[in-house]
Amino acid sequence: MPNKLLLENKAWSQQLVNRNPDYFVNLAKEQRPEFLWIGCADSRVPAETVVNAQPGEIFVHRNIANQVVTTDFNCLSVLQYAIEVLKVKHVIVCGHYGCGGVKAALQAQNVDLAITNKWLMHIKDVYRLHMDELDHINPEKQLDRMVELNIIEQVYRLAHTSIIQSAWKQGHKPTVRGWVYGLDDGLIEELIKLDHNTPINPIYRYAA
Repeated sequence: MPNKLLLENKAWSQQLVNRNPDYFVNLAKEQRPEFLWIGCADSRVPAETVVNAQPGEIFVHRNIANQVVTTDFNCLSVLQYAIEVLKVKHVIVCGHYGCGGVKAALQAQNVDLAITNKWLMHIKDVYRLHMDELDHINPEKQLDRMVELNIIEQVYRLAHTSIIQSAWKQGHKPTVRGWVYGLDDGLIEELIKLDHNTPINPIYRYAA
């Protein structure tokens, strides 16, 4: 019931105020997160919870299967604000094993999910790029590997944006990281890390 959430909110707020009466007064003044988290909308992977972060530490964007779609103004607006205004030091794409969005993308399109199909098409493109590898591994491990490849591709998409490359050229040097979270053990593993020294394929290079 929604009322339960409201009651839990009051209890949470009161607990923090009891520990530090000025907690919310100070928090309301400004935010200075060092991290932008681009994660999956899956309810089992709440960004702040899985890394034991406090309010104000992480700027968060979540969508189905932690996608960075270069025509998605929602994601790009979050990225631009995080980089150019908040000056975050790290951009993290965090996916998770057992991702339902990735699993659905490996199957035929669902006729009842017309809009979702369009979103999942970007993950199907990742499969197409790596199908030679994916089609030759154990079917039981295929989904996990696809999850990893999807995360890695999103990290490269970030590095290919003018937002990230402009920041690197102008002296603000955020690191872009790809992490995967295990639902069965609660642990995170880093799969890839790109920084301002990473060579960018000329076709994606921002010339300005």
